Amino acid sequence: MESASQSRQADKAKPLISIKDIAKEAGVSICTVSLVMNNKDRNRVSKAVAQRVRETAQSMGYKPNSVARTLRTSRSYALGFITDEIATTPYAGRVLVGAQEAARKLGYILLTVNTGNDRELENQEIAALRQYRVDGFLYAMMYHRVVEIPAELEGSPTVVVDSEDENRKIPSIYPDDEMAGYDATNRLIQAGCKRIVYYGSSITIIAQGERFAGYRRALADAGIPFDEQLVVNVEEATNAASEAGRVFDEIKPDGIFCFNDVRATFIYEAARERSVGIGTDVSVISIDNQPLITDVLKPALTTLELPHYEMGFEAVQQLVAMIDDEAATASLARSEDSIRHSENGPMTPLRCRIIERDSIVS
Repeated sequence: MESASQSRQADKAKPLISIKDIAKEAGVSICTVSLVMNNKDRNRVSKAVAQRVRETAQSMGYKPNSVARTLRTSRSYALGFITDEIATTPYAGRVLVGAQEAARKLGYILLTVNTGNDRELENQEIAALRQYRVDGFLYAMMYHRVVEIPAELEGSPTVVVDSEDENRKIPSIYPDDEMAGYDATNRLIQAGCKRIVYYGSSITIIAQGERFAGYRRALADAGIPFDEQLVVNVEEATNAASEAGRVFDEIKPDGIFCFNDVRATFIYEAARERSVGIGTDVSVISIDNQPLITDVLKPALTTLELPHYEMGFEAVQQLVAMIDDEAATASLARSEDSIRHSENGPMTPLRCRIIERDSIVS
């Protein structure tokens, strides 16, 4: 019986598979294999041939020599992912998942650092990433806001994730909050609601202003007059519970658009205390799609999902396109239901997807 050490020695003795070997096995030229293995086959190699080359390489156990590639191209094929707290937050962690998947498909790796909103630490981490000669940076925030890009990133390919560059010069990927407000309100209108409460946030942030603007636009498009009395802005830690009660005791709506899932929990509790049936007596919709909330509330909450995964995926595509125009980034498969964006210069808002559940009267 072969020992483990003998097995390892046998593995070491195996000759490395070269692109010449792959070309011979696949019946194509060495140039074709090089284009495919370096993700430069778009509009140069047919999809069928490219697939055959990749399958042949995989079956032969081909391992690309990353060191040789770096020396040949003067690139590291590594991207720096700088985050304030996304990497430690399960809810928003899908930004990182999307970025990792896109990077993998394009032949890159991510080097991720978490700064905890510490600017001094952030500068240190950027310097450290530069030591690794990363080809570009993803600058990711926990929530949608306007940010000042660190001077340390000047001169490097950079894409902002889940926020907007204050100078509107650096490509920025973020949720289309105005459209989310419009879609949420319109969904209630489609269900027959005419007296729709906006249960919003009293904190001044971009998402609040944009979602409220979307709410008003949807009402206007449907010919429903705007009523200031139907706008209830609250803080979670202070008046959210009492104001949720007032929504049912005084305002008596047939539909409620909640700024986020957390605020929807106050509406649910107030409805339960008053024996009001959500999904039967009143329709409720929100934005976020936080599993820890949507999986617990009964009836299940209809909500719009913030495009965390899609923001990460799209950001890497744009960053790699800046680094290498031949990276075939546009050829990556993307679901039109999950990524629907309109570009405004370097700014790319992504539309949120409605997750239908049971909180809207049918």
